[in-house]
Amino acid sequence: MDHVNGSLNRKLKMGLVGGGQGSFIGRVHNIAAILDNRGELVAGALSSSPEKSKASAPFYDIAPERAYGSFQEMIEKELKRPANDRIDFVTVATPNHMHFPVAKAAAEQGLNVICDKPLTFDLKEAEELAKIVEKNKVVFAVTHNYTGYPLIRQAREMIQAGELGEIQAVRSNYIQGWLRTKLEDSDQKQAAWRTDPSKSGIAGAFGDIATHAYNLVRYTTGLIPAEISCTLKTFEPGRKLDDYGHAVIRFDNGGLGTVTASQISHGRENDLTLEIDGTKASISWRQEEPNHMYVRRNGEPWQVYTRNPGAPFTTPISSASSRLPAGHPEAFFEAFANVYRFAYDAMIQRAAGEAFEMRDTIYPNVYDGIDGMNFIQQCVASSRENSAWVPLKHSACRK
Repeated sequence: MDHVNGSLNRKLKMGLVGGGQGSFIGRVHNIAAILDNRGELVAGALSSSPEKSKASAPFYDIAPERAYGSFQEMIEKELKRPANDRIDFVTVATPNHMHFPVAKAAAEQGLNVICDKPLTFDLKEAEELAKIVEKNKVVFAVTHNYTGYPLIRQAREMIQAGELGEIQAVRSNYIQGWLRTKLEDSDQKQAAWRTDPSKSGIAGAFGDIATHAYNLVRYTTGLIPAEISCTLKTFEPGRKLDDYGHAVIRFDNGGLGTVTASQISHGRENDLTLEIDGTKASISWRQEEPNHMYVRRNGEPWQVYTRNPGAPFTTPISSASSRLPAGHPEAFFEAFANVYRFAYDAMIQRAAGEAFEMRDTIYPNVYDGIDGMNFIQQCVASSRENSAWVPLKHSACRK
């Protein structure tokens, strides 16, 4: 099904909410959605301003009659179109406070959803959204896009196969420097909403990037979180949300994890790193050099795993997540597209009336989104109580 849309015999049709002029992530979603020629962007409500939404449509080649003034109008009018011409799914690429109302409206009408992270504005919304998804049995993916890197999926399968032994310690850091100054006071769209509690939620750096680091820990190791102790700090005077933080996690198996996030470290860009220590071996990976992963065992030379879909050491999912031969770098866009690629498979199964997996998916789903929102809430709760240990396990989180 990688290139043929099964019984649909056509491309899946996408409606984009958000992504108007000045957006970064909207364009990324668009590229990811069409990379494998299995989807097409046909409709959009690209801005909270109807005028800006319509003005942004030509940048996406959206026809004027399908450039809508609001997401409500888009859903209503698209559902009146013939079944083979209306949108199949809605992509949510708005600031955080709008994730829930858009995703809820789409899912309630039986439309599949691909939603940017974090899932919602707060945990209560996330839990309600999961119930709507379950009731309407729609495909729901969350773009924790770093899970799409082939070597992250390689690490996941190696751990599941027991190659690292019991996982005892994990360190995941996401270090940036773009908010070293109070950029939000200038006319910078990304900085403005990400530092605004009314749009971003209760956390800044931890809601924006620490959620990615935590998600990678959960995705690769499968460890079940038990408790967390977190310290958040706002270093830039006058900023309303945290720009630095550190968390320690206790897992059910007795293991420990740490998550550090910074947006005030000079010269750092998108330096997401993951280190995993098992009783048999250790793994390390860095997002800015994503086509190499290091495996170490005491007394042995380091092993360097490369992104190589044809190599005998490459696991099946890692191979299926690659598009190019070894030595041709694959990176951010391709990883992002892998969330779409595997969600598309589920959408096609659903359209054919077949059963599809909703919880144990290769792509992050609504339950992973709840896990991430619970992480944000409990980190803030711990920090407010002088880094007290608070529960982290949520009943919805992936086992």
